[in-house]
Amino acid sequence: MSQNVLYTGKTLTTGGRDGQSRSSDNRLDVKLSLPGSNGIGTNPEQLFAAGWSACFIGAMQHATKALGVSFPADASVAAEVDLRMSAATGFSLAARLNVSLPGVDRATAQALIERAHETCPYSKATHGNIDAVIALA
Repeated sequence: MSQNVLYTGKTLTTGGRDGQSRSSDNRLDVKLSLPGSNGIGTNPEQLFAAGWSACFIGAMQHATKALGVSFPADASVAAEVDLRMSAATGFSLAARLNVSLPGVDRATAQALIERAHETCPYSKATHGNIDAVIALA
């Protein structure tokens, strides 16, 4: 089964968690710093939270078409990504997405969230790999 590539994001990162990352089109150019440090840069967990929440909003917008409802312009997703350490398993991630859909009744909002979680590429990539909770705020 072949798939069409819709887009390829390309970055070059140097210096690891205390370095810099730049996209091939130069639209992304960020300094990186260790989480909790006094560095001026962001970190991979923040970037992952931003990417997943943006993608999740797109998946909810797509789901509104299938459900025949309007998507609120002031919808938002507050994402939290934890970097964890366990003596038994080493480093891992956990995430929470708190979804706000103002003006959408609770049942419809929950249906949008569930459908988005089934179709969002980030949700698919992390399914069964990290502890993730997606909740209606």
